[in-house]
Amino acid sequence: MRINYHTHTNRCLHAQGSEEDYVLSAIHSNVDILGFSDHAPFPDKDFGLRMSYGELKDYISTIDMLAKKYSGNIKLAKGLETEYLPEYNQYYEDLLTKEGLQYLLLGEHFFTTAQGHFNIYNAVSTDIYIDYAKAIASALKTKYFKIVAHPDLFLLNPFAWDKNCEIACDIIINEAANTNTILEYNANGFRRGKKEYPDGIRFQYPHHAFWERVSRTNIPVIIGSDCHSPKQVWDDTVEFSYKKLNTYGILPIVVL
Repeated sequence: MRINYHTHTNRCLHAQGSEEDYVLSAIHSNVDILGFSDHAPFPDKDFGLRMSYGELKDYISTIDMLAKKYSGNIKLAKGLETEYLPEYNQYYEDLLTKEGLQYLLLGEHFFTTAQGHFNIYNAVSTDIYIDYAKAIASALKTKYFKIVAHPDLFLLNPFAWDKNCEIACDIIINEAANTNTILEYNANGFRRGKKEYPDGIRFQYPHHAFWERVSRTNIPVIIGSDCHSPKQVWDDTVEFSYKKLNTYGILPIVVL
């Protein structure tokens, strides 16, 4: 069974293709379930690189329309990828109830600190990793999020593995285990290619040390394409991700 619950569209301003383009690509690749999880807008703040809040209803209705149009060929799921900001708890609740989304995918690109919202791509040392991991743990406790997208994203920064990395990984993994939250093995990290770090050359993510830790648990794992173009819905990188995850002895789930 072929599934992908991490799909973007041109609405996010850094991907190509409409919702229907992705559906047609998925059907061509014999995908059984395609979940849309474009970057979520926020009702009163523009964080950039995502649809406007005014587009949200059209995004949802378009997926509903396509689900009916292609019901004989593929099953579609409605979701969004979003950061967790505690001040928007009611918004997350409304997305899952009033708007009828089937899942929220936690993609923690930035998070709340005492100084405001901090983007993990701007880390100047591994010290911030502990706060980042604690923010993810707080998000999982709310039960709003079915999947943690690229849970090891923070390890793409140009630092060597150290004690902070170890602690941050353990915080995320332990909370995922406590809440039985799905962790995503993200194919898009492989598309970024390898990079030189102080402790060697590696892919930016997925990170071996993180997934070796996950392999010692019973946490459910899913593979997400994180496709930003229709041709990436099910490409060689997705196939590579399945083979790579298998080396850890982890069998990915196929249904939410």
